[in-house]
Amino acid sequence: MTEYTDHHAPQGLRTRATVLVVPGRGETRHTYDRLGRRLAADAYRVRVVDAPDLGAGNPAAGELVARLASFDARLTEAADGAAGEDGVVRPLVLLGADTGALAVAALLGRDAASGAGTRPDAVVLAGLPGRSAAAGGGTWEEELDVRTSCPTHRGALTADTRVRRGSLDEAVPDALLAAAHAAGADVPALILTGDADPLADHDALVRTAKSLPRARLSVVRGGHHDVLNDLQHRSVAAEIVTFLETLRNGLVPLVAVESSAW
Repeated sequence: MTEYTDHHAPQGLRTRATVLVVPGRGETRHTYDRLGRRLAADAYRVRVVDAPDLGAGNPAAGELVARLASFDARLTEAADGAAGEDGVVRPLVLLGADTGALAVAALLGRDAASGAGTRPDAVVLAGLPGRSAAAGGGTWEEELDVRTSCPTHRGALTADTRVRRGSLDEAVPDALLAAAHAAGADVPALILTGDADPLADHDALVRTAKSLPRARLSVVRGGHHDVLNDLQHRSVAAEIVTFLETLRNGLVPLVAVESSAW
């Protein structure tokens, strides 16, 4: 039986949206407990799924298509299982990190072409890796340095015995990168990246954001690869909530900010 980690909106509050969280390389559902609790506190229904099984090494395009189809079915099951008496609370948002974000992006192209799967109303793509997105070996402490500078998150990763150490050295499948970049998300997309993420192709992210019809690129100052769980996690969660709230307002932010600060 597929397992999930659920975070519910506070009792008595109307649930504002459903968010399915997709971990990346080496991560577990526990990796997103803090984010899940924070989003749920703002009245979002959050369900964290297991990271997608993309196969070892660099699978052929055909094998990857089959694995993405299996993952798509798992997301559909997760969404249906998170439904209330009146069905899934919309908007339905897929939030992916690292290769989980690539898988989410790739599914957008697949589902648009086939009509299969659960179609999200929006996506959040965090820590998208580039074509040379490997940490390059080293110790666990060095991998943590690539991931985050947040001591709480470093401690949580270290204490979680199911986290696969060295996973950032695994190559990102070429077919997955190609599928993700070719998908052309036609739903609102928030792209989150840290400006200190050594695994990101920052120029490519700018081009991708500009090429999409409804995309928002948010660059986190000092953010590392685990941009959802770095020192700036409160601001990042707030950015996600701001994006989710714009889905009800034609993607126009509800608060206009003018500041004299530089």
